[in-house]
Amino acid sequence: MSAKGKAVKTVCTVLVVDDVAASRYALSAVLRRDGHRVVLAASAGEALIELDARMRAGDLPDVALVDVGLPDMSGYELCRRMKQLPPIAALPVVHFSAAAHAPADRCQGLDAGGESYLTVPAEPEEIQAVVRAAARGGRSRTDAQQRVGRLALLAGTILDVQSARCLGELAEAAAAGTARLTGGHAAVFVLGEEGEIHRGLSGYRTPASLPDAEAHAAVARLMRRVMSGRTGVRPTVVPAPLWPPGFFRPAGSGGQCDGKPEDAGLVLARLREGRTLVGLATPAYQEGPGGETGQLVERLAHATALAAEPLLMYEEERHIALTLQRSFLPGTLPELPGTEVVVRYEPASRQTEIGGDFYAALPTPAGVLTAIGDVVGHSLDAATVMVEIRHALRAYCLEDPGPGALAGRLDRMLQRYHPDVTATMCLCLVDPDTGRTLIANAGHIPPLVVRDEGTAAYVDVRGPLLGLGLDRPPPAEVVLARSERLLMVTDGLIETRGTDLAVSMEQLRAAAAGAPPGVDDLCDTLLGCFGHEREDDIALLALRRR
Repeated sequence: MSAKGKAVKTVCTVLVVDDVAASRYALSAVLRRDGHRVVLAASAGEALIELDARMRAGDLPDVALVDVGLPDMSGYELCRRMKQLPPIAALPVVHFSAAAHAPADRCQGLDAGGESYLTVPAEPEEIQAVVRAAARGGRSRTDAQQRVGRLALLAGTILDVQSARCLGELAEAAAAGTARLTGGHAAVFVLGEEGEIHRGLSGYRTPASLPDAEAHAAVARLMRRVMSGRTGVRPTVVPAPLWPPGFFRPAGSGGQCDGKPEDAGLVLARLREGRTLVGLATPAYQEGPGGETGQLVERLAHATALAAEPLLMYEEERHIALTLQRSFLPGTLPELPGTEVVVRYEPASRQTEIGGDFYAALPTPAGVLTAIGDVVGHSLDAATVMVEIRHALRAYCLEDPGPGALAGRLDRMLQRYHPDVTATMCLCLVDPDTGRTLIANAGHIPPLVVRDEGTAAYVDVRGPLLGLGLDRPPPAEVVLARSERLLMVTDGLIETRGTDLAVSMEQLRAAAAGAPPGVDDLCDTLLGCFGHEREDDIALLALRRR
C-alpha cells in the first residue's frame, strides 16, 4: 500500500490465548512488530485469571486473540464467559484456528460474541489489520457507551436541579452534578436580582474551611462583569489572580492546588428575560470549554438557569407572604381580664411552603374570645385570606361574640369573596367568672381540656369547614374549672405524613396530660415533644381562668 493510502495504526494491548507455545510466540512477534503490547495465556483459565487481575487494576487489554481449540474449554465458551462479565463484555474477541472448521463452527464463534475469525497461518499484514479493526470497533463502542453514560448523568443531574425546593438546594445539586460530569471539584453560584448569593460546593466542607464573604463578593462581581449586558451561555477561563482560592478545595487539604490560587473554568448562563445569573466553576486543569464534557457543563448551566427563575419568584412570593402573615399575628396579647392566655407560634423551616395558620384572643362584653385556624392551601393567596379572616373576626365580635354566630358569618364571607377558599377554625367564648365556655368548630382539631391532676380530654364538638355553606350544629357548652386549662392547636403541631391524625391526636392528649401545671409550661412541653422539623407552621393557644 502506498504511503498516501496506508491506514493509521492503532497501538493497543492484545491478549493472545493459545495452548501451543510456538503459535503464541509467533503471533506475539507479529503483533509486536506492529507496535502492540502483548499479554500471553496458555489456557482459558489463565486468560480469565489475567483478565480478572487487569480488571481490578483498571488495565484491560484492547483485543483478545483466542484459539478455538483450548485444552480446558473451547474458545467459543471462553468468549461467552467473557461477555457475561460486564466490566470486560466490551472487549473485542477474534477467534483463530489452524485446523479446518466448517462455516457453522465459525458462525458459532460469532454468535458467542466474537468480532471475526482468522485461519492461521495467515499473512502478518492480515493478522495486524484484523487486530487494528477489532480495536477500533471496540473503542468506538466504548466511546459510545461512555457518551451515553455521560448523557444519562446529565439527565439525572438536571432532574435533581429541577427537583430543588430553594436556590440553595439548586446550587448544591448543580455543583454535585458538575463534579460528576467533570470528574473533579466544582462550585456553583446563583446570583439573585437583589445581589443575594446562593452557593453550592461539591463534597462536604466544614464551615471553617469555606471562603469568606469577600471571596463570594469577588466571584459575584466577576460574574456580573463577564455577563454585563449579555444573555445565553458563555464559557470562559478566569486566571488565578482574579479567582479567589478555596472554592474547589480548602487550604491545607493537599492535592494539586492545596487551596492556592488556580485558574478556573467558568460557564455562565442567563436567560433572555431572566433575573438570575448562574455560574458553574471547575478547576481549569480539567477539560476546558469546547470539549464534549465542556458542552455538557454548558447544557447543565442553561438548565440550572431555567430552574432558578421560578425558584426566585417563589422565594420572593414566600417572603412577601410570610411578612404579611407574621406581621398580622400579634406578638403580644391584649389585656384579657380574669384569664391567663399564652400563645406560641413557630414558623416552618425555610424549605417548606407558606402556611395559613392564625390565632386571636380578644376581650368582648360576654367574655374572652379565642380563635385558632388555618386557611387551606399554601400560597400568597392563603396568607392574604388569613389576614381578611382575622380582621373580619375582630369586627364581627363587636356585634355578636357568640362562636356559632361568628362561624356562620365567616362562612358566608368566604363564600361571597373567596368562593374557592376554605378554612378550618375553632372558636371559644369563655366567661372568666363562671367558666361557662361556648365552642364552635369548623373542621379543626377540637380543643383539649387539660386538668391539673394529670388527665386531659377533647371537647366533643364538630362542624363543617368555613366556606362550604353547609348547615352548622349549635355550639358545644362546657364549664372550665379554675384547675383546668383550655388548649387549642393547629394541625402543624402533630400532623405527620403516613401517620393517622387520630393517632397523633392521642399522642398529643397523653403529652398534655403529663405536662406540668401552668399554661406556659403546657405550651413549652408540647413544643418540646412535637415541634421539631415540622412541615407546617405551628400555633398553640392555652387559656386558664385566674
